[in-house]
Amino acid sequence: MAPKEDKEPGDTRRAGTIRARIRAEMTDEIKATARRHLETEGANLSLRAVARDVGMVSSAVYRYFASRDDLLTALIVDAYNAVGEAVEQADAGHVARDDLRGRFLDACRAVRTWGLAHPAEYALLYGSPVPGYAAPGDTVGPAARTPMVLVRIVSSAPRATAPADLAPALAADLARLREMIEVDLDDTTLMRAMTAWIYLFGLVSFELFGQLNNMIDARDTFFDAQMGAIADQIGL
Repeated sequence: MAPKEDKEPGDTRRAGTIRARIRAEMTDEIKATARRHLETEGANLSLRAVARDVGMVSSAVYRYFASRDDLLTALIVDAYNAVGEAVEQADAGHVARDDLRGRFLDACRAVRTWGLAHPAEYALLYGSPVPGYAAPGDTVGPAARTPMVLVRIVSSAPRATAPADLAPALAADLARLREMIEVDLDDTTLMRAMTAWIYLFGLVSFELFGQLNNMIDARDTFFDAQMGAIADQIGL
């Protein structure tokens, strides 16, 4: 009986690298297929249907995603990171750092551009909640990327001379939010940043979900006018 050959450490490392690459490629293929399902079926994903389109038996997909919710979380994290990266790149663009209004409008346009290009993923993030799904903590960091760009821009503007006169319950909410996102902002500035964030996504959602149909055709001009008005309102 021939002696068994010992594997060299390099062989083991290469085999591990190959397995990791194959797993990463398969994971990406499953997510890409799931995104196509989002476009036709919304967030009502079926792991069985995704597995069928990938070309694997339904039980095999559970080696990559233990449940539908795990797959949804992966798609949500990817989408939050994608829109966050688009906004961060827009803010790092050609506009001078002291041109707060220009930076704000560029960041807002980046959100709209990404949403129009990825309507199904936008709907997954900012549309109706998925029944039975509760987003885990893994989504918090990626979700914060876009609003944090707005916070940084708004916080660079001159602060209000008088503090906001807020009800105690709301002041407590803002204190908790400050701790969560780890920013040192007074209540007035934080409220301004939230106004910008809420209005921006409300406006993009109105457009994507058809609320502007048969009313506004000049969508680019309308968007810029609306976000310019918000820039005025929050002191940019």
